[in-house]
Amino acid sequence: MLSAFLYFDLSFMVWYLLGPMQVQIAGALLLDTQQRALMVAVPILSGAVLRLFLGLLADRIGAKRTGLLAQALVIAALMAAWTLGVHSFGQALLLGLMLGVAGASFAVALPLASRWYPPEHQGTAMGIAGAGNSGTVLAALFAPLLATMFGFRNVFGLACIPLLVVLVVFAVCAKDAPVPVARKSLRDYAHVLVGNRDSWWFMFFYAITFGGFVGFASALPGYFHDQFGFEPKIAGWATAACVLAGSVMRPIGGVIADRIGGTRTLLAVYLSVALLVGGAALGLGGTAGVVLLFVLTLLCLGAGNGAVFQLVPQRFGREIGLMTGLIGMAGGVGGFVLAAGLGVIKQHGGSYAPGLWLFAGIALLAWGLLRSVTHQWRSRWMALGTARI
Repeated sequence: MLSAFLYFDLSFMVWYLLGPMQVQIAGALLLDTQQRALMVAVPILSGAVLRLFLGLLADRIGAKRTGLLAQALVIAALMAAWTLGVHSFGQALLLGLMLGVAGASFAVALPLASRWYPPEHQGTAMGIAGAGNSGTVLAALFAPLLATMFGFRNVFGLACIPLLVVLVVFAVCAKDAPVPVARKSLRDYAHVLVGNRDSWWFMFFYAITFGGFVGFASALPGYFHDQFGFEPKIAGWATAACVLAGSVMRPIGGVIADRIGGTRTLLAVYLSVALLVGGAALGLGGTAGVVLLFVLTLLCLGAGNGAVFQLVPQRFGREIGLMTGLIGMAGGVGGFVLAAGLGVIKQHGGSYAPGLWLFAGIALLAWGLLRSVTHQWRSRWMALGTARI
């Protein structure tokens, strides 16, 4: 569990690295708002797609070996960015593509942890391992400050130090669970998508919770800078407060879902998020009020992430690696659309408010759709005993 958490934590730190430094990088490369948003969104999309393939690889060679390979690729990409530099928008996008490998760690860390625990403790186990997304807090806190002190190029080199330490810890301590894991293929992914409607529901619901979390985490430094004139360091700290709330709530959301049911938890999450983001779009409470609203929004989204993955192992226990890849991919796609979409709307409309209203409406739609399938799920999964739906 500890190895999975540390691997996930540091992977999320570097996956998110461009977000907190986006204002400084955009200033150096002369990027407009739309380009800046695309730059921070590309790692999210790359990580989403690569999760599918890392899930396949983890089923074939084991989660531990897959994690070691992925971490080595990320370190190599950061070392190249540090030694050669990032001098253009195209190079920034290329680095973002490579950092997506770190985002794909989702498909390694969660199966590595999940396969050691019975169904009634899946919400807690997956929540603790998934709390590794707190690595985004480290990036938000320190990356803008270090970029101001040493330049954003040197931050890439500094990030390699903790990654190398965790790589050694992971190599020594991580162990694959002694359970049989069937090798999957792309055909198996297609079969799950075509033959099971529940897989699409889970992908949609996670695209809102995790997509909202990672999308806002990437977009908020730029939003706070544009909307309130925050310096990069202050924007990073405000974002760190939001991300910390969401990261802390992920395991708590899993525990709550274990006790009251994942669907009940998610229903409360979606309704709360719709109200909170709507309040932020209206600018309720001024600068401090909007920051607080986003802290509460990411807190709710973090709880939703834990709740979704309390339900996933109960429905797809034998296909957890495959479904982790699919659902994680959907979450990343949701984050890409949110982060890039907010930038496009701001660039062409002059305001972030329409984008925020759109996301609030989608959260409300998710609440209504979840209510429509909850009764069906509960009646179908009654045989799961102590696990709560």
